[in-house]
Amino acid sequence: MTLINVEDLDKDYINEAVVTHVLDHMSFTVDQGEFVAIMGPSGSGKSTLMHILSFLDRPTTGKYYFEGKDTTAFTDDYLAELRNERIGFVFQSFNLLPRTTVLDNVKLPLLYSKKKNHDQLAKKALEAVGLSHRLDYYTNQISGGEKQRVAIARALVCDPAVIFADEPTGNLDSKSGNTVMHILQQLNDQGRTIILVTHEMDTANHAKRIIRIKDGHLVADEKVKNRTIATPDKELVK
Repeated sequence: MTLINVEDLDKDYINEAVVTHVLDHMSFTVDQGEFVAIMGPSGSGKSTLMHILSFLDRPTTGKYYFEGKDTTAFTDDYLAELRNERIGFVFQSFNLLPRTTVLDNVKLPLLYSKKKNHDQLAKKALEAVGLSHRLDYYTNQISGGEKQRVAIARALVCDPAVIFADEPTGNLDSKSGNTVMHILQQLNDQGRTIILVTHEMDTANHAKRIIRIKDGHLVADEKVKNRTIATPDKELVK
């Protein structure tokens, strides 16, 4: 099943009559259950593309179909609902609430959803990332690798159609980074769609497919031939 379909997508930014072309006639599809890396150097347009795909921004021209529906006519309120219910986010900087427990951080997206049994859902998500033993810890009491795993649990808690991971290992040491990539690979093996945004080849090679962007153009779309399978440090996954 095709989850994402973009056709001839353009994105321009206008500042004092100066037009900056960020994305240029981009077309591709992502099927449900894929693990795709969007790769490109700084300024290539990959973050702008992720913002459009995750409903944080809109294209200037072109079509974006999500789960078979044309998103052009979606209202801002409906896009906000989709971001909460159908999209999960994992950021380089974690974006966790300080002085708040791990469990409450994971429960946060549920406050805006129609789902019930918030504690149960959050505990299940934390179990999926190996952090059941950290429920009552505050975010300033856990390591960087554990913070990113909390962020993944928070992304999971609403059972999204797709998880966007924006440079998820950028602030981590190699062991913690391997653990995070191992968890993302496990989630993909369970049928989750993962879209990873990165400028690092080592990180992109954990995906099954790489879309390469340069100067707003899609320059390559290929399967990963020698995929890296993450093997986390046993002490980091309990």
